[in-house]
Amino acid sequence: MNLSFNIAERGEGSYRSLAILRWVMVVIFVSFGMQKFTLQSAQGIAQFISNSPFISWLSVFGLRGEAYVLGVAEFGIAVLLAAGAFSPLLSAIGALMGVITFAVTWSFFFTTPGVVKWSLSTDPMAWNLAGEFLFKDIVLLCVCLVLLLASLPRSIVRSRAP
Repeated sequence: MNLSFNIAERGEGSYRSLAILRWVMVVIFVSFGMQKFTLQSAQGIAQFISNSPFISWLSVFGLRGEAYVLGVAEFGIAVLLAAGAFSPLLSAIGALMGVITFAVTWSFFFTTPGVVKWSLSTDPMAWNLAGEFLFKDIVLLCVCLVLLLASLPRSIVRSRAP
């Protein structure tokens, strides 16, 4: 069984174009990481962190500290994704960390009070600006998932296919 990981930049055909997704995600993670070092961003994410069953423990670092931890993690993911252009294993690790990041972020949609108001009216799902802000993360989650699957050894991906 061949367990060598893959890199989009070394692929052929449509597989090679996945490299664009890698570099877009690097830019996104760098920009998200930079934002976490501003007071405005730290205040903006506090409501999500405090209501999250997954990362509420970050509050032990205080308002700015929890944002700094997330910022450093996002910079780390950007570095792993960039290094993944040269190392298939780092590509897979960075993409997996991206999947986890956006899965946690997407969970805020359900764990933060007031983000979504469900009703049986003509607008069955109404959300505020925070909900609209979070909704984009489902796309970013899918991009990281595609990068992860593209990085995995083909033998593993094929063994999962029906």
